[in-house]
Amino acid sequence: MIDVTTPPDLMASIALFYQAYRTYTSGSDVLLAQRGLGRVHHRVLYYVARHPELTVSELLERLGVSKQALHAPLRQLVELGLVTVSTPAHDRRVRQLTLTEPGRQLEWQLTSPLAEHLSAALDRAGPQATAGWLTVMHEISTQPVAPTGPALAAQSPP
Repeated sequence: MIDVTTPPDLMASIALFYQAYRTYTSGSDVLLAQRGLGRVHHRVLYYVARHPELTVSELLERLGVSKQALHAPLRQLVELGLVTVSTPAHDRRVRQLTLTEPGRQLEWQLTSPLAEHLSAALDRAGPQATAGWLTVMHEISTQPVAPTGPALAAQSPP
C-alpha cells in the first residue's frame, strides 16, 4: 500500500498526477494545436458551454486568471467565430459569452473523449475509489497551495 505521507511515495504520487493529466489532455491538445489553440481556449469553451451567457467577470473568476491573461485567448475565439460576446439590455457594462454552433461542436469534440475516458476509469476503479478520488480532487481544487508546504519545507529536496 502506498503511504503518501512519506516523501518518496508523495513524490511518486505527484509524478503520477502529472502523467495522468498529460495523458488525459493529450487528445484534446492535438485537436487544439491543429487550430492554433491551447488548453486555455478549451477551458473557456468548456465553461461557456456549461453556463450560457456567462459574463466575462464570472469566467475570470472560474478560471482564476487576470483580464490580461484572458484577453488574447477570448479575442481569438471570437475572431474564429466560436464565441459571441453580447451586451444585455439591463446593463450595458456587462459582456456575456455564448458559444456559436461551431464553438459548441468544437467544445464537444474536445470534452466528450475526456468524459468517456474519466467515466471508464472511474467505473474500473469502483465506487469506493471513485468516492475517494472525488474527495481528493475537491480538496485539491478548493485548497490553495502555499508557496512552501510546511511538511516538506524543513526537508532538503530529494
